[in-house]
Amino acid sequence: MTRVVVDRELCVGSGSCEMLAPDVFEVDDEGVLAVLEPEPWDDDVPAVRDAVQACPTRALTLVD
Repeated sequence: MTRVVVDRELCVGSGSCEMLAPDVFEVDDEGVLAVLEPEPWDDDVPAVRDAVQACPTRALTLVD
């Protein structure tokens, strides 16, 4: 199963992940990222991969 890992030291809350995979990521009003589905469903994995690629600070990683 694929798992999302966030490096909180790198995350700046840009929201690109939430835009690409809103079922998995949510950035609150203070810019804090919440991972709603740490182990995303197979249907969500392509969008999560796109979010990992789009992260401007490389704070997101997928682990198989």
